[in-house]
Amino acid sequence: MAIHRIGVPSAVRGEVAQGPQPAASVAALNERAREVLRLVVEGYVETGEPVGSRALTRRLSETLSPATIRNIMADLQDLGLLYAPHTSAGRLPTDAGLRLFVNGLLEVGHISEDERESIEARCAAVGRSVTEALEQATTLLSGLSRCAGLVLAPKSEQPLKHIEFVHLGPGRALVVTVTQSGHVENRLIDVPLGMPASALVEATNYLNARLIGRTLEEARRLILDDLQSKRAQLNELTAQLIESGLATWAGEPGSALIVRGQARLLEDITAIEELERVRALFDALERGENFVRLLELANGASGVQIFIGSDNPLFANTGCSMVVAPFRDSQERILGAIGVIGPTRLNYARIIPLVDYTARTIGRLVG
Repeated sequence: MAIHRIGVPSAVRGEVAQGPQPAASVAALNERAREVLRLVVEGYVETGEPVGSRALTRRLSETLSPATIRNIMADLQDLGLLYAPHTSAGRLPTDAGLRLFVNGLLEVGHISEDERESIEARCAAVGRSVTEALEQATTLLSGLSRCAGLVLAPKSEQPLKHIEFVHLGPGRALVVTVTQSGHVENRLIDVPLGMPASALVEATNYLNARLIGRTLEEARRLILDDLQSKRAQLNELTAQLIESGLATWAGEPGSALIVRGQARLLEDITAIEELERVRALFDALERGENFVRLLELANGASGVQIFIGSDNPLFANTGCSMVVAPFRDSQERILGAIGVIGPTRLNYARIIPLVDYTARTIGRLVG
């Protein structure tokens, strides 16, 4: 995989998410300290284990004694960038050390052509609703990253072009809505048994005469008011059908959180305290509200956002990080956000371009 070393490039990440900044900057560290920090983080990402001075002597570009390396590591520890989990152990990066690494020392890779093709194929919305396409993309991203995949899919605010009621069988109908940009959404509704086809046609004609150019919410408010004054002019079954469709729209949340691959967060757990942290994260995922707010923060960014450990209270006690990016339509309007969540020792170099490319692909295909 090709590597370019320019930090997390603006073309990929936009502005990095706001969070506690390290006490030291990359510029404040000399070349030896930067290289030691980089190698400790890379070793931690690879193995999850503390990195000792003797291991670093074999990887440093400059020949240094273990004693000199220990002094450098001690200085980095004083700056709050490394810590020793046990006496006489090697060092691990703190959240601040990981942030400094991501901001200025990270070597960001390029995804392969096979991965690009897989992402584009799984994101393709042809024959699927937008939600189904997003579910496919989230599942794929989880598999490629070996993390949990998340997507925030806001309720569409695009003007409508067409709506149609389709009979599916006794007591069931499909409501098909098409926006002016071509998005197609399908919703199943219950209808009275024995409803004639004429009622479906009448409801379709009634709604299409009133919703063109309006969003779902605008159309819903208008039609509810209209039904109050004109209900006598409609067949009672038709009025029930229209109200059932409106209830389906009203029942949509402001945004939907889709999570796939939670079980991947249980991989490589070696201690009870790690398991407890992941359980706490599972509880947060089930509640969803905090994640929705966190993903909404990414909506204001121009590229990939990175939340590491204590950058955000949601991750402060979980030992986890999230990499997320907004996806936009052809007019650069934000449609939602997609990303992954995993341990702080994420392979950031690989995952950042995966998330970025997936978000861009979704934007092209559903926007």
